[in-house]
Amino acid sequence: MIIVAQSTPPAGGNAPPPAFQFLQSFGPFILLLVVLWFFVIRSKQKEAKVKRDMLDSLKKNDRIETIGGVLGTVVEVRDGEVVVKVDETSNTKMRFRRSAIHRVLSDDEKK
Repeated sequence: MIIVAQSTPPAGGNAPPPAFQFLQSFGPFILLLVVLWFFVIRSKQKEAKVKRDMLDSLKKNDRIETIGGVLGTVVEVRDGEVVVKVDETSNTKMRFRRSAIHRVLSDDEKK
């Protein structure tokens, strides 16, 4: 009786399916990308919420800076826009959309 050793397993043997091999080799990379994507999206949502809260809390006499760099004091807050006094001597006022407000200046930055 002669025994012949086979170098490859037979077709119905214990070889894992190709999909499992793919997940085993690229699974950690895919998981890493999903986690990174989650943190990027989550941080963007947090930033958007902070900005939305800041715009909702605008009130008269707040010192603001627009996205164009204009500094001024809020005179009137309407639904979609804000009236800002930009020059004290000539009493110049400008209207801006709420979305054009970049930030509200703190007391330290006002000085």
